[in-house]
Amino acid sequence: MKQRTLKENLVYQRKLKGYTQEELSHQTGVTVRTIQRIEKGEVQPHLQTVKLLAEGLEIDVNDLLVLDNPNEETVRRKWMMLIHGSPFFGLLIPFANVLIPIFIWVSKSEDNKVYDEHGRAVINFHCTLNLMLIVSLLMFFPFPGFNFFGTGAVFLFGIVFSIKSLMSALNKGTYYYPLSIPFLKPKSKV
Repeated sequence: MKQRTLKENLVYQRKLKGYTQEELSHQTGVTVRTIQRIEKGEVQPHLQTVKLLAEGLEIDVNDLLVLDNPNEETVRRKWMMLIHGSPFFGLLIPFANVLIPIFIWVSKSEDNKVYDEHGRAVINFHCTLNLMLIVSLLMFFPFPGFNFFGTGAVFLFGIVFSIKSLMSALNKGTYYYPLSIPFLKPKSKV
């Protein structure tokens, strides 16, 4: 459910009471021009103005104000940490770098499009990495010395970009996973 903005709340409450902007101005002492500007979203009113409007509409101030949930950002950061950090379990358990993000993505993709987008990117990158590791192992199988360098390069590439994307997701909400094959494509918009 989308939370309404202050301007939408004011218009809704004013119309619910059947007031014109002029009548509300008379009730509150707030100028008509200020009410118009608030309803257009041109200004963010002072708290005192919001209190006057709430009193004039005979409602609680919280019915007008839009309060962000302070825990929402913390929860989002935790999920970003889990989505982008879970592939590191692949260092301990084979293929966990893909399986754990898949489980997280499946459970969270419907909750938020950001989780869906980031989850797809992580899964695509780590599926690509696994494919690159398998190819590097098979390609240099007859030459064990080369096998170590090719696999090591792919492994190092994966670690570096996983850490960079994890830090970027936590700080800016962005990521960068180069050379990813889009195994999981975004849902097409109908």
